[in-house]
Amino acid sequence: MTPPRPHPFTRSKLAERANRMIALIWERGWDDQPPLEPEYLWRLGSKGYSREDEISVRSEEDVADFRLRLEKLCASLQDAGLNALGHTMAYGQLKGAIRTRHALGRLWREKPEMAETSIAPPIIVLGQMRSGTTRVQRLLAADPQFCGTRFCDSHDPVPSRPDVRPLKTRAALFLARRLNPWLDTTHPFGATRTDEEIGWLAAALSPAAFEAQWCIASFLEFSEPRDASPVYREFARILRTDAAFHGNAKRPRVLKCPQFAEDLPALLAQFPDARIIHCQRDHEDVLASSVSMVASQMAFQGGTHDVADLESEWRRKIALRETRMAEALATFTGPVATVRFEKLNANWQACMADTYATLGLDFTAGARSKMAEELAGSQEAAHTQHKAQLEAFAN
Repeated sequence: MTPPRPHPFTRSKLAERANRMIALIWERGWDDQPPLEPEYLWRLGSKGYSREDEISVRSEEDVADFRLRLEKLCASLQDAGLNALGHTMAYGQLKGAIRTRHALGRLWREKPEMAETSIAPPIIVLGQMRSGTTRVQRLLAADPQFCGTRFCDSHDPVPSRPDVRPLKTRAALFLARRLNPWLDTTHPFGATRTDEEIGWLAAALSPAAFEAQWCIASFLEFSEPRDASPVYREFARILRTDAAFHGNAKRPRVLKCPQFAEDLPALLAQFPDARIIHCQRDHEDVLASSVSMVASQMAFQGGTHDVADLESEWRRKIALRETRMAEALATFTGPVATVRFEKLNANWQACMADTYATLGLDFTAGARSKMAEELAGSQEAAHTQHKAQLEAFAN
């Protein structure tokens, strides 16, 4: 029998120390290990808020869906093989999602018009993870005609005055990079840089952010066949609120998250007038890059996972998303532009010109200039080291 092939990522020294310290604290009784149980998390996450904040502008269906998702995710985490650091991170993320939900509810109770802000039809960047969607999103968001979502606003969707989210997110990214030194090689981050709206999906307990960190098979079995409409109703409320806060509601937002590929009907139900850019890349290349990214996240939160297991799971996920996209696009009547990964690499300007023409947009000289600035900055980023990671997987 061939022994399991572990992934090549090792934990950072800080992650090792943090894991040992947390485990020691629990072992010696200096503090209790927080249970990943729905009622416990709900009690702490909702502290200081009311039932009215929980409901606010949401329907009872949406409230019930969130509570059920929390229950199923907590149950799945019991079998995720988390170490002490991973357990602590899961606890923080789930409690944070509950707190964010209540904070948004209070905001909408006080200012319900924010959740109903009229916005320009968005541009949806659709595609598999690692298929060039981030680059396309950032190129288009650099165009002054459009706008993107700041990473800090995705990470924390509750606006406030003064807006301290960039400062808080810079501190969080500093720690995240120490814990996971591979972080920026797989996806370069910046507190105020345009990024995917995965944080808004996580706030509704979509599996998007969680399956890239933890092995949560039972939660995926529950979530994947389930109607995602409650998630995207919350997503739409957050988007409208963000647009109202930043005063950019009249500029089309460039939205992007690989989870859209699974949930496209629910997303388009909220934005039926959207334009779509469909990013495509060879599936084997997508697989290698996806497994590399997921393995780097899982390495410091649990045991060493067999690469073959990760490859099998993400091959299944890629096939599911491809099928879901094809089915949804077959009935979509709006404009759809296709961007091939290799063509984007070869000549981004020609690729963008074709994309704009297909979508009926004006590709201005100003847009070209801003895109060139964005691309020049990203080419110097740490994610160019990702090729070395992929080579390590091949050995």
